[in-house]
Amino acid sequence: MSAGPRPSLCLAGPMLGSHAGWVVSQGEILAELFAERGHRVLLTSRARQPLLRVADILQTLVRHRCVIDLALVMVFSGRGFALADASSWLARRLGQPLIFCLRGGNLPAFSQTHARWVARVMRRADLLVAPSRYLATKLPAWGPPVTVIPNVVRIARCPFRPRTQLAPRLLWMRTFHDIYCPELAIDVLAHLRQQHGDATLTMAGQDRGRLGATRAHAKALGLERAVRFAGFLDSEAKQNEFSMHDVFINTNKIDNTPVSVIEAAAFGLPVVATAVGGIPYLLRDGQDALLVPAHEAVAMAAAVARLIAEPALAARLSEAGRALARRCAWPAVAGLWDAAFARVAAMRA
Repeated sequence: MSAGPRPSLCLAGPMLGSHAGWVVSQGEILAELFAERGHRVLLTSRARQPLLRVADILQTLVRHRCVIDLALVMVFSGRGFALADASSWLARRLGQPLIFCLRGGNLPAFSQTHARWVARVMRRADLLVAPSRYLATKLPAWGPPVTVIPNVVRIARCPFRPRTQLAPRLLWMRTFHDIYCPELAIDVLAHLRQQHGDATLTMAGQDRGRLGATRAHAKALGLERAVRFAGFLDSEAKQNEFSMHDVFINTNKIDNTPVSVIEAAAFGLPVVATAVGGIPYLLRDGQDALLVPAHEAVAMAAAVARLIAEPALAARLSEAGRALARRCAWPAVAGLWDAAFARVAAMRA
């Protein structure tokens, strides 16, 4: 690595947050924060088309090979894993030290299905970084150690309002995709309105194939006036929605360490979430949030009703959520990255 105080970094993966309707990724957030901390940072790629993205990443690694001290590769399951394979292969051929940033709650299952492929790629890394103990404990031991570094939340942009006496105003904010079970949120509202007839639900996020079905489900249950579809939220719109709601529901059937849940907690919204994947590693039932089994609309509605009926519990979870978010703020996380970089430098030396 270079003799300077901070290594020059190349962050490689899908970096699509600059495009309208796309969420800013952890890689993009880290790139900005690393640059503010004094690192020279290359970010690749913003190309939306997968083949163009691969080409852009490979070209960047080659073009800037003399200045890259360390490559951070975002590793996803599914088709995204091929991107990590190609970029890490080239980085290794160029002699660049590698940190793999593991993403996605489906990575353990993907690693079992494609064990030999995943093992071959993972052994290229000098260090594996996971955002929670979930991935650190559920993935096989490939050789490089797994370091847990939480996902970053820009807590200064999340004004905290403690919740005590809750109104039945629910917020759901993920992607309209099968793994996020958006129709389940409609079922939760239907059951909750049996006790709280004024309950409402706002659903926000990018459509990845389930928005139409979710709208149809709300209409079929006669809830079209109780459900508002807010579309994709930019930073300002997200703040407005968090400030106007009192409970955040997370209905996923697959999950890892969702930033949206941490953001909701940072704003002070008590969280009710399905206990799947990495969620129980992030949230403790009854201490940071209320957790329910997957696909259980009745149980999730009952948990929301409990928060409404027990102001002391709502207040306690609201405060605990903010404390959780502080542990994911940059001042707490930056030192962990410094230690990771130093560890790779020592291994290379």
